[in-house]
Parts: sequence; structure tokens; C-alpha cells
Amino acid sequence: MSEVVRLAIQKSGRLSEDSIRLIKECSIDFSSSGATLKSQAYNFPIEILYLRDDDIPGYVADGVADIGIIGENVAVEQRKNVDTVDRLGFSRCRLSIGIPKGLDYQGPQTLNGMKIATSYPNILSDFLFEHKIKAYIHEISGSVEIAPSIGLADAVCDIVSSGSTLISNGLKEADVVFRSEAIMIANPLLSEGKKKILDEMLFRIQSVKNAKNTKYILLNAPNESLEKITSLLPGVKSPTVMPLAEEGWSSLHSVVKEDQFWDVIGKLREAGAEGILVIPIEKIIR
Repeated sequence: MSEVVRLAIQKSGRLSEDSIRLIKECSIDFSSSGATLKSQAYNFPIEILYLRDDDIPGYVADGVADIGIIGENVAVEQRKNVDTVDRLGFSRCRLSIGIPKGLDYQGPQTLNGMKIATSYPNILSDFLFEHKIKAYIHEISGSVEIAPSIGLADAVCDIVSSGSTLISNGLKEADVVFRSEAIMIANPLLSEGKKKILDEMLFRIQSVKNAKNTKYILLNAPNESLEKITSLLPGVKSPTVMPLAEEGWSSLHSVVKEDQFWDVIGKLREAGAEGILVIPIEKIIR
């Protein structure tokens, strides 16, 4: 591959850390020193650009960067001409309505006639239009939560993680306007060469995502229990069964989802499984 794809990620913060972790889990090696503004991967045709998150959609739309990892809330708010090519499943947050804690919220209609401070006027406007609410949107760039206490607004619409910032400013979360996670965006006019590089990267990302929240288990079981134990271990397709040196016993290998793990382990033991080993999975290639 002679072309190089330029990937823009946030230069600092949680989204930056999660993005760097994902890229490295895809076996792409590069320097991630905080002092640099760009770095070239050593073993993959990609260059990493470290930018302000608000700048990434515009840079991708303009072709300065080919692809970018960004919060969906930023991409949707800016409405640039970019394609969403993958949902990455990390850096989840929500954009919510915050109101004074003493106010009784009876649904979106409560917002009728209010002044609402936000850094996300487009997303908020969509929410108000959907619910047929007439309210005044006051756009501010930061410290949104302080707006009601200084008389600038009656309510706010801002990013919420734990809700502690709202509480510390005398507010409470009243309604969720938009749920966000990290997404990968791409310029819609990528060359064929760059599309191939992107496809390879997306394949690697999918392999990493497939392995998340799964465990590889190995166990020994008496042959008379194989049918029952096999029914408990669907795996990727079906469990691998191999005879042991000890006659009448077999070894089974399979994959179990994290949220089903302890329930499955208990049933396996009841069915006669022994010597159960649990191994984390780095990647699953489908």
C-alpha cells in the first residue's frame, strides 16, 4: 500500500485514551507521546493527528484528515459532510436537560416558554421540534450548568456522565435528549487505496470488538455428559471436543459471553465438568 490514511483523534482526555487503546489493540504501533501533534504508525499505513475534538468533523469533511474518532454528539451537532463508518462502543455519555432541583418536571412540555442554555443548539432544536416545544435556546460555549443560577437561563442541556456537576449547581437531570458514544467518521470521497486501508482497519477493530466481554474456557468432562455440556456451550459456532488420554473423558473448548459467564459455569459444574480454565480473549476473527 503506497497511500497513507490520516486518522484524527482527540489530543487529550478520556476519548483520546480510549482511541489510542483501541488502535494499539488492533496491533498498530505508533508513538503516543502527549507532546506530539502527529505520529506515523510503524507497521500500518496510517498517520495519527491529535486535534481538538470540535475540529475533527470539519477536518475530515475538508479532507485534511481522512477518518476520525469522535463523540457522536459532536459529529451530529456539527452536521458536516462525513460518513459514520463504525460505532465503537466506548466513551458513552448522554446529553440531558437539567432543571432547578425544586422544579417539578412533567415531561418535555414543561420546557415550553423556557430559556435553555446549551453548547448543542442543533441537537436541542431537534428534540424541541420533535416534541413540539417552543423554547428559547441560548447558545454558550462552556460552564453551561451555571446559567440558571446567574439568571441566564431557566434550564440547561449539556453532557452528563454521573450527574454530579448538575447537582453541585443546584440542578437535576430531567430528560435525556441524546445518547452518544465514540464513532469513526470518514471523508465520503476517499480514494480506492485509502478505502482498502480503512476496510483493513475496520476489520481489525471488529475483531477486537468481537472479543470484548467474552471468555475462552477449557474444561474436562465425562463422555456421558458431553451432550448436556455441549448444549450449554454454543461458542462461536459449537464447542470443540477432543478426547483425553484417560478413556471416557474429553476436553471441551468454547467461548462464553461475560454477562452469561457465572451462570454457565454453575450449570457446567452441575453437569459434571471439571478442571475449568478461563482465558481472556484478545481478538476474534469471524
